[in-house]
Amino acid sequence: MRLKFWGAAVFAALSLFAVSAEAQDVTLTARDGSLSIDGQLISFDGEFYRVDSRYGPLTLDGEGVICDGPGCPDLTATLAVLRITGAAEPGNRLLPGLFEAYARTRGLQIVTAAEGRGFRSEITDPGTGQALAQISFAPAAPEAARNALMRGEADLAVALTADKGFGARSMALDALIPIVAKDNTHPRISTPELAAALSGKVKNWKELGGPDMPIALHALAGDTSLQEALTARLGRRVAAVAEHATAEELAEAVARDPWALAITGQAAKGTARVLPLTDSCGFPLLPGRASVKAEDYPLTLPVQLLTPRRRLPLFAREFLDFLDHPAAQAPIAAAGYIDRAPETTPMTADGLRLLNAIKGAGPDVPLKELQDLADVMRDSSRSSLTFRFEDGTTQLDSRSRENLELLAQMLAVDAFRGQEVILAGFSDGSGSASANLDLSESRAIGVATALSDQVADLPDGTRMPRVMPFGEALPMACDTTAAGRRANRRVEVWLRPLAATDSDAP
Repeated sequence: MRLKFWGAAVFAALSLFAVSAEAQDVTLTARDGSLSIDGQLISFDGEFYRVDSRYGPLTLDGEGVICDGPGCPDLTATLAVLRITGAAEPGNRLLPGLFEAYARTRGLQIVTAAEGRGFRSEITDPGTGQALAQISFAPAAPEAARNALMRGEADLAVALTADKGFGARSMALDALIPIVAKDNTHPRISTPELAAALSGKVKNWKELGGPDMPIALHALAGDTSLQEALTARLGRRVAAVAEHATAEELAEAVARDPWALAITGQAAKGTARVLPLTDSCGFPLLPGRASVKAEDYPLTLPVQLLTPRRRLPLFAREFLDFLDHPAAQAPIAAAGYIDRAPETTPMTADGLRLLNAIKGAGPDVPLKELQDLADVMRDSSRSSLTFRFEDGTTQLDSRSRENLELLAQMLAVDAFRGQEVILAGFSDGSGSASANLDLSESRAIGVATALSDQVADLPDGTRMPRVMPFGEALPMACDTTAAGRRANRRVEVWLRPLAATDSDAP
């Protein structure tokens, strides 16, 4: 039987905990006496000891060792300590509400207070008044946050860009949007025009078809996560003439200046007007909830929690799992961000996609193929669960891997009762139509195969998704750019009533 190091009352209230002690000497000895490790205790989470030994940091299963020394934790009075750093704006907006929802679902009390530029929270057992967890958030620039994770000075880091040196867990979604003053009547801006303006290559509204007035670029000051995300897309920093300390100040300044232009997160647009965005071919790019969740909007911005390459304390692991709980989605929306819960939209409500299909159809796409596509779309709804791939590979990207887990979970609980689940494969328009049809089918089959590996058993009457390839027939963006081609190479999840005929499969 596995040893339990917590009291029954604490376990019933929280079902998890961790302890983080000041580094003190401990000796961990295997229960059979075969091995002994001396070092300084870094943390103990109720399951695992983490010690700084002469061999470097080691993680040892508490079930197999006996702890001796002044640093050994008090196993009857444990306290979870979670240290978070990273992007100030999303961290301060999102985390307090998420921890409040987390505590509420467990019947616990939480008190949160501002501390410096961040906050500190304490979770307690309302019956005993015992402190069960302490959470702190201290904002830091991206590089400093990553260094804190690597050095073990933080357990999680809020970030807007991924880093291959760390794990990542999506917390919410945002969208980068261009904003202007409300009295700026410029009708729209294309992604190439926006990039040229932000990089300083275009300096006057006249070059964009507007009045002969200089563009006043605004941006956030310093080394921020938003700046890092923008630089990753532009290849250089925004050539701003005015910088601001916070996203709120940025939006307020733009709203006052009729010739201002800035790009910010949708959650922080304030009273400024969103300038409609198109791609280089004139396809409208709309940052709606469903299009952001599906990553059809090219400037979708995932708000992530970076995790270090070490075992996290139990409390941190349980909080990361809570992010998938339905109770976590309401505080995300209340903070102005887009939650990660799958969303379904009737195909008939999205006439723009059919218009794009007709407008973007190449000479190799026959009318019959478009008719087949329209027949299936007529009876179907689209889930926001969409699968895209790492550049130049057939490997699912990180967001798509999360979507795969969600779809597997939904199939396992028969969430699509009475509906046929379709994996609709699409390609970009480069190459011949027949080759693209084959490519779209292979991608959809790849997703279906990965899905079957995750779904061990299906409820009675539930079928695995059906693969339908459509090639280049439904473009989301212009094929003349790498970003547009990547957006078009995708596998969508469609839902169709089982009563609908199956004879319209391509």
